[in-house]
Formats: sequence, structure tokens, C-alpha cells
Amino acid sequence: MSRNLDHALFGYLLRLGDSPLILAQRLGPWVGKGPILEEDMAMANVGLDLLGQARMWLTYAGEVESRFAGTGRTEDELAFLRDGAEYRNLLIVEQPNGNFADTLARQFLFDAWHELALQALARSRDERIAGIAAKSAKEVDYHVERSGDWVVRLGDGTDASHAKMQAAIDQLWPYTGEMFVPDADEIALIDAGIAADVRLLSAPWRQRVEATLDEATLVVPPSGHMQKGGKQGRHTEHLGYVLAEMQFLPRAYPNAQW
Repeated sequence: MSRNLDHALFGYLLRLGDSPLILAQRLGPWVGKGPILEEDMAMANVGLDLLGQARMWLTYAGEVESRFAGTGRTEDELAFLRDGAEYRNLLIVEQPNGNFADTLARQFLFDAWHELALQALARSRDERIAGIAAKSAKEVDYHVERSGDWVVRLGDGTDASHAKMQAAIDQLWPYTGEMFVPDADEIALIDAGIAADVRLLSAPWRQRVEATLDEATLVVPPSGHMQKGGKQGRHTEHLGYVLAEMQFLPRAYPNAQW
């Protein structure tokens, strides 16, 4: 693989790892605060699944980095010792938890995309990517089923739960567009058969989401301006607060061990 393609692959692996990493961190504060005990456990399990996926992607990213930089960072160094502009996660995952409807709407919109992306990546020419994606897809099958069920349950529930879920979908919708817009590096990897062609995921994602919203008696928001930039390191102010909490311990006590 050429040096330029290695650079592109490194950035792409950060994208694949950073979104589940940041979303896992977002889910953490819900543990012990869910509406029912079962949901406390489910939220924790989803977060742990996402964290495990992030570890696999970031470990591989460090190995690829060593191919063009001479040395590669560990998964912990990549997770905890980068500044905000170096993160490549989707903007939607860094949005605040808000209320329970906000959190589940964010989860569902991401899960519906994540499932399709992993299914496509399982066919990657890069055997390492294909293996990680195939393993992760089994977990995400449950994630999207669970979050979709909650969207329906709240959307088709009481007047109050319906209003909160509709407001959550409306607020988060502008952050879904960048999921399906590849940049030059991503296109190079798509052409090489390595990356998932996210342009092909838009139609099945929208079909899945619209069907769920229809069952939930919710309205699909109108098309409009879509936020973007997370994959290039341009983030909302919310990411800084996530990183301040997530990175405090390893930055305050470098190389600390249990």
C-alpha cells in the first residue's frame, strides 16, 4: 500500500474508532439513571460494546500509523492524548444527552447508519477491517433493534413522550447528512475497495428510519441545511466538554496504572 493511502487509511480508522468512542462516553452518565433497571443495564452494555469496537479500530490505526511515521501510538494514546481538532467522529455522537428521548433518538439515527456501514465494511478488501466490522455488526444488530423500539415506544406513547421524541428527531436531523458525504481520502479508499461507500447507504438508511418514524407516529423532518465537519476535525463546542471529562485522569497522571 502506498504511503499516501496509508495516511488516508489511518485517518479513516480514526473515524471508525472515534464515533463509537465518543458515543460510549456519552452513554456513561446514564448508568444508574435510566427509567427502569433493565435500561440501566442495556445502556451500559451498548456503551461497552461501542468501547470495545473503538479499541479495535484505534489499535489498528496505531499499527497503520507506524508504517508511515516509524512508530505508532497505542489505543490509549489515541483515545486520551489527542486534542479536539484531532478527533474524527461524526458530529451527531457528540451532541448532549439531553433527556431520555434525546439520547435514544441520537442512538437510533447513528445505529441505523452504523449497521449499514459495518455490513459494507465486512466486504472490505482489507481483511483486518472486514474482520472487525463483521464482529461489530453482530453487536450493532441489537443496538439498532433496541433504539428503534424505544423510538416507537416513546413516539407512539403519551402526548408528552411523543412531543419529546419528535423534538429530539427534529433537533438531531441536521447532523445526519455528513454520514453520507465522503471526502477525497475516503473516496480514494472506496476506489481501492477498502472503505464503505457511504453514498450508497443513504437510501437504505432513510428507508429504515422513515419506516420506524412512521410506526412511531412521528414526522420526518424536512430536508434542509446539514451540518458537517466532524470527519475533518471541525466539531461543535460539545466535544470539548466530553474530552475534558474523558481525558482528565490520563492527562493528570500520565502512564498511571492500576
